[in-house]
Order: sequence, then C-alpha cells, then structure tokens
Amino acid sequence: MINKEVHILSEVKPDSWLELVEAEIGKLRVDRFQALPGETWCVLGNNQSGIDQFIELLRPDIEPDSARTRKLPDNLGLVSFKDQQEIFESEVLKDESDFIDRIDPGTQARNFLRESEDTAALVDQFQLSHVLDSGYRQLSSGESRKLLILKAITDGATHLLIENPYDGLDFESCKEFNRIMELLVDQGVNIIIVLSSRSDIPDWCTHLAWIDNGLLTEYGVREEVLKRIDTNYTNDDWKAIFAYTDEHKTDVDTKELIRLVDGHARYSDKTIFSGFNFCVRPGEHTLITGPNGSGKSTLLGLVTGDHQDCYTNELYLFGNRRGGGESIWQIKKQMGIVSPALHREHYVPGSSLQIVLSGFFDSIGLYRKHNKQQQDLARAWLSVTGLLGQEKTSFRRLSFGEQRLVLIIRALIKMPTLLVLDEPTHGLDDVNRASLLDFLEQIAENELSTILYVSHRRDEFRSFFNQHIEFD
Repeated sequence: MINKEVHILSEVKPDSWLELVEAEIGKLRVDRFQALPGETWCVLGNNQSGIDQFIELLRPDIEPDSARTRKLPDNLGLVSFKDQQEIFESEVLKDESDFIDRIDPGTQARNFLRESEDTAALVDQFQLSHVLDSGYRQLSSGESRKLLILKAITDGATHLLIENPYDGLDFESCKEFNRIMELLVDQGVNIIIVLSSRSDIPDWCTHLAWIDNGLLTEYGVREEVLKRIDTNYTNDDWKAIFAYTDEHKTDVDTKELIRLVDGHARYSDKTIFSGFNFCVRPGEHTLITGPNGSGKSTLLGLVTGDHQDCYTNELYLFGNRRGGGESIWQIKKQMGIVSPALHREHYVPGSSLQIVLSGFFDSIGLYRKHNKQQQDLARAWLSVTGLLGQEKTSFRRLSFGEQRLVLIIRALIKMPTLLVLDEPTHGLDDVNRASLLDFLEQIAENELSTILYVSHRRDEFRSFFNQHIEFD
C-alpha cells in the first residue's frame, strides 16, 4: 500500500530556487516542496492524482487558490502538453491554405528559436536540423516538445519544467535527450520533469516527489522515496466491459483487412518510404516499431485516409481498392483510431461523455443524436476507467492523460473491425498503460478486433502481437 504519511523538509533553506508552502490549486495541495540548486527533480503521479495541477501551480501567470509561500524563478522555461496544444491551435487559426492555393506550413520551426552562437550546436544536439524549415503543425508531438524545450533554452531559461518528455521518443532519442539534460545540469540549469510512468525516471534524476490523491505525500532523495512508494498495483476493471462488448462482435467477411502493394509516401519533396508491401489479415495483430521519422505514423495515415498519398497507392482496405468510390466515413466506420494527431485535432467543445459518444459516429465532436443504449455503454466505459465522475467535464479541461483515456474509449466503444493505435499510451500512468494492454490482449483472445499498434516502448511489446513490422 502507498504510505500516506507526508514526509516534509525539516527546515526551509534560504538558497532554494523553488519553494511551495501550504499551496493549493484545483484538487492539489502541496504542504511543502523545495528545490535547491544542483538538485534534479522528477515529480511522479498517476493520471487522476492531480499531477497536472502541479504544472499549473508553477505557472507565473496563474494565481493559486491559496499559498502561504510560492517562490518561483524569473527565468523558468515551462513545456507541457497544454503549451504544445495552444501553439498548435493558434497555428490552425493562421492557416491560409484555402486562400493561397497550396499547403500553408505556418510558422517554421526555426522561427521559434532565438539565434545565438550556440543555437546551431543545440539544434544538432536535439536532432532537429531536418525540421527547421517545417511548419509547427507538421511536427510530430515528440518533435514539437523538443522544439519548445530548445526554445526555452535559447530564450535564456536557466530553470526548466517539462511534462512527460519521453512520450513519443524512440529508444535512441531518449538516450540523446538524457545526454542533453545531463549537459544542461552540468552547466547549472535546474530541471524538474513531471512523469506519469515510474519506468521513465532517468538516472540523472537525484530527487523524487510523489503525488497521490491530490496531495504531494513524499519527496526527497530519489532512492529513499522509491522505497516508500508503491506504484505497482493493477486495475482489472477493464475486463468488466466485456459484458457489453460481446454482443457487439462483428464477423469479418474478407481474407485481408489491409493490403498495400509497392507502397510509397511523401511529404513535400521528401520520400518517407517506397517499395513497401504490407498485409494485415483478420486476427493478425500487428506491432509496428522503428525510430522517429521512419514512416510508422505515415503508414497509419495511409490506412486511415489522413495522408494525401492514400489515393496514389495500390491500397486495399477490407477487400476493396481504396479510391473506388467509397467515402472516408465508410472506411472509418470499420476503424477505431487513436493517435497524437487525432488528439491535437480534438479542440472542439464537448464533455467527456460527448467525446466518447462521438466514437459511434466517427466525428470530432458530437453532432448526431445518440440512443439510450449508446449512452449507457459510454457511461459504463467511463466508469471502468475511473472517469465517470467527470462525464460532464469539458474534454479540454481534463489532464492530458485523462484526455488520452477518453480518446481510447472513443476508439474502442464500437468494437471496430480494425483498431489503429498510434502511440496510444502517451501520457498514461503505469496502471492505465498496463490495464489497457491487458484489455487489448483480451480483445485479441476473444477475436473482437484486429489490432494495428505503433509503439516505441519496449514494455509494450506483448505476446499477442503475432506480426512485427520494424521500420529502419
């Protein structure tokens, strides 16, 4: 069990660069937290612990509900999902593609960075040279996060607060990111990273704080705190949903769900891949891996119709040649989709319940009338994922991890023929990540859907994947 006793600092040291005493915001309370120069901190918590409020508590432009002390540095660089999403939405508003008769890339990545004698070297270290001429909206979630971290550094930040920096990064990119963080620490930069997964805690982290049930309950030297907390509990509630899904099982009358012949894909003048042959049959649960930028998400975009080359390829979906007169909605009716791109597109108004219900109609936002059976099923899904109490909460007010859970439910709710899951566990804590994969294993065993899954995380390579495609 988690130790509920709060371990606090015995004394407040005057040379701290960050200090919180009896601070509250939303559902989070911090009795005391202090970071000293030379300490590198990880703040760990589950999706519904209130950990997202910790980031808001450190925003200089947001007043906490109450605080006896809130000491923040003047030059704090803060990078979170909220920041990424706000920039993305502002770029969408400035999109002039409809007026200039070509794709408007928007603000180029290079324009986010302040030029200095060190900028070029930093860009190389962050492995962003190849995207400098790309628009922000064209970047992956991992690339946009690295860009904003680099922006903070080139703007002169000497203190960094970063939310889940490892989401969307492949193994080598994670190693390179850690190397850069170690260099920054050596140069005197103070760093706090906020994490959802215990397995993401890096070796360079010296101190750890644990947030549980709206309270910062543990903090101190990393090894000592790890001994006092228990994050290795499981959640089997997902299994309860099978009482609802059994009656939604559909028969597949085709031998092939996907077949791509000599496939190719491009972005502008850049070839992503070519000469690629790919086939998925019913029950052939497929894991797709490979480094960032190798074409994994692009392949899924061809399948879902979200990449322009879906019409220029010899591509068969559910036994029919793509481009044979079917609408994109006829195709997506047989799919459930979760991806970072889909997550970014969900900036329409709507409650958690409405977003889940939109999965029946494959729309971003709910515009059609639903029946009682659909609503009961949606509420049952929210219940087993611990979100029923937030069914009326605006989707945009949920934490990033809670939003991702809602989108996963949206994809699963109609138990489609094909589940297309592109890095679905971004932002999920260890419990929700494990229980989702356990649930997908049950889906595979009960032959409810065929799963097409992209992941960088080696702890997600489960045995039910009977086909493995590795991009290089």
